[in-house]
Formats: sequence, structure tokens, C-alpha cells
Amino acid sequence: MTASDSPAPTLLTAWKAAQAVLKTGRIDSPSIDARLLLEAATGATRMDILSDPYRVVTPEQQAQLDAYVERRLRREPVSRILGRKGFWKIMLNVTPDVLSPRPDTETLIDVAVLAHAKNEAFTVADLGTGSGAILLAILAERPAATGVGTDISFEAIAVARDNAAELELDNRATFLRTEWATGFADHSFDLVVSNPPYIPTDDIAGLDPEVREHDPILALDGGPDGLQAYRDLAPEIARVLKPDGVFAVEIGWDQGPQVKALFEAQGFADVKIVKDLGDRDRVVTNGLDPRVNPIPKD
Repeated sequence: MTASDSPAPTLLTAWKAAQAVLKTGRIDSPSIDARLLLEAATGATRMDILSDPYRVVTPEQQAQLDAYVERRLRREPVSRILGRKGFWKIMLNVTPDVLSPRPDTETLIDVAVLAHAKNEAFTVADLGTGSGAILLAILAERPAATGVGTDISFEAIAVARDNAAELELDNRATFLRTEWATGFADHSFDLVVSNPPYIPTDDIAGLDPEVREHDPILALDGGPDGLQAYRDLAPEIARVLKPDGVFAVEIGWDQGPQVKALFEAQGFADVKIVKDLGDRDRVVTNGLDPRVNPIPKD
């Protein structure tokens, strides 16, 4: 049998072949990555792959899939290849100018949505917003809330604004170029959240290539000990948060006690460290711990 006589690839065979290549290349989550790349290359949905697995993949679609797989083998993240990433319950555009949102950060959303009931009106600030992921996820969950995201990157602000528009949240989300909370009045917000850079400078070279080579250094580098952003943020959050307000910041897995102490030094009471689903310290907050206070079903 010649190559021209070989059976045409189908959604199922193309998925399995791509998965095998990625697995051989020691790519994490080869099955999920192969499926996402196949969906993008063919226009198929996850349900299509399950319900119509023998749909023929055209030569053009196969060539596109092969190109995607080759990029993934070079350790380019799927989110960078496709320019989109799912986070919480929303889909976001991502570019080289913003951090690609990660599942770990959803712990921050778990904490944030416990601060206010679904239909309660409140104001939220997302300091260092990047793609707008955290702010927009909160607004998607709390329809009476309004918020502002800040970033020092013009490019990041542009991405966040585009995401807000696509999600039809631009009537409740504003994005400003400023450093952290600079320019905001005292006691302006009911909720303040942030996922600041927290990787120690000397540790960046040892990060996975997907992060080291594709996320902006500005969003990773937390200074010599990884804690500089929290030293800057703690007094600013104490200033702009209302007296009965809630803050929540993402942290590195080994930074909980130090960051907790920085916020306690600003006068915050009942500061706690919240763990993520991998049982690692992930968020410092004066709000509720979702493991102790499960998110109510709205």
C-alpha cells in the first residue's frame, strides 16, 4: 500500500496520533493538549470527537494539526499556540504580553466569591490585572459587582479590555494603566485581589520552558526573595480597602508565613493562608477559607 492508498485520518486517529507524538516528546497532559490542538485545527468540538469520531480530517486540517504539535514539542504552551485560555468559567485571549492564567489561580476566585452574595453590589480592584482573568471571572460570577483592573503594561491593559468586551463585561469593568493602586482614593473598594509576580529572580532560569520562555518576565520576577510585590502591595491594599473589606493575594507555595506577616503588620486581623487543590499554600486573605466555608450553590 502506498502513502496515497493509506486511509484518510479521522478525528479519532488524528487525536491518538498527536497524543502519541506528544507523549513521546514527554509533554505533560498529552491527551488534553492533543485534543485542544485537534479542535483548533479542525473546528471540531469535544463532543464532535466523542460522537463523530470517524469524521475525516482533511489534508489541510492535518497539516495545521501537525504544525501545532510541532510547536508544542518545542515547549510552547497550548494557550500561546491558540492565543486563548480557559479560566474559571470564562475564555480569555492571551498574548505574549500577559501571563497565561493557571488553574492554581482559581483558588483566588474561590476566596473572592465568598466575600459577597451573588446579587450583592460591591466594588473590586484587581491590582496587576494582566489579561483581566481574575477581575472578569469575579464579575462573571457576581452580576451586581463593578471593578477596575490596573497594570503598568499598556499592552496588558489592551488585552484585558478586549477580553472584557468579548465577555460583554466592559460595562462593569474598567482598566487603567497605573502602578498597583496608585491614584485611588482611600477606602475605595470592598474587595481587592492580586496575583503579583512572586518568583525569586534567581529561580526564573530554572522554570519550565513553557513559563520561562513564554510568560512576560514582568509578571514573574518578584525580586531577590520573591516578596517585593507584597511589600509594595500590603500598605496600598490597607489604604484603598474599606474598613470591613476583604483582600486576597496569590502566593508561591512556600511564601505563606512571610506574606501573612506583611499584611498583619498593616493592621489586618484574622489573616489566613488558603491551600489550593494540590494542598499547597496558594492565597493569603482576611476573608473566608473555601475549604471551611464551601461556596454556596447560587
